[in-house]
Amino acid sequence: MPSLKEVRARISSINSTQQITKAMKMVAAAKLRRAQDNITQLRPYAQKLSQMLSTVSAGADTASESPYHQIRTIDRVLLIVITSDRGLCGAFNTNVVKGALTLISEKYAAQARSGNVHIMAIGKKGGEAMQRRGFKVDTSHMDVFGALNFGNVRLAAEAAMESFVSGQYDVVEIVYNEFRNAAMQIVRAEQMLPIVAAEAPKGATAAVNYIFEPSEEEIVTELIPKTLKIQLYKAVLDSNASEHGARMTAMDKATENAGELLKQLRLVYNRTRQAAITTEILEIVGGAEALANG
Repeated sequence: MPSLKEVRARISSINSTQQITKAMKMVAAAKLRRAQDNITQLRPYAQKLSQMLSTVSAGADTASESPYHQIRTIDRVLLIVITSDRGLCGAFNTNVVKGALTLISEKYAAQARSGNVHIMAIGKKGGEAMQRRGFKVDTSHMDVFGALNFGNVRLAAEAAMESFVSGQYDVVEIVYNEFRNAAMQIVRAEQMLPIVAAEAPKGATAAVNYIFEPSEEEIVTELIPKTLKIQLYKAVLDSNASEHGARMTAMDKATENAGELLKQLRLVYNRTRQAAITTEILEIVGGAEALANG
């Protein structure tokens, strides 16, 4: 049985840890509200932009001729893996890394064996994890979350787009956590490039002949790059909200576990103290009897 001093030291240590986890939960909750507002406001715009691109692509010959639509034999692959810069958020980062590895093993196993699967890391944890597994990782856009804004994400998107158009990569995919709520994040893998035309739903009417103003070429040239940048920005905002939700949930659970552990330690402390008092009483009584009999 541990001594009273040891139990008191453990209780003090767990009390301090519980205060830290409780503070981290409150900070994560405050950040989550802002991050949730950001992704909630962007999603309708991103979805509408994607719908517009699909609609224009269906009725425009210029879209199919865009360099972003070119479907080539897949020899070289770029995965944009979006994680966080910090830990203490449960399985948030682990799930994204597992999702990326699953995608590689299921779709790009041959390219991986040839060393032609490269990673663009957004967030330090994913970049470090993929480096440990032997992948070549582009870390030039790893610190996006240090100053999260569209300008920084746009640079990462433009780098991926340029590498695809130049033929450096034949396909670009994004792996990230989609935000549902504070307790639920779903790992998604979305193909960013080449752009695949959406299939028309069953029973849909024939494509409409649109009148373009300004020209069809100008609209498509402007719309496609903007849609791709917004697609990546939405994934980063999804991941940011998911991170804060996962951290808030993890710290809440850690605070509860610390409380349960404190209850058990206080019970052990009381039992140990009671046993020590009982032992002292027995020693006093024994000493008194010995003196009386002496």
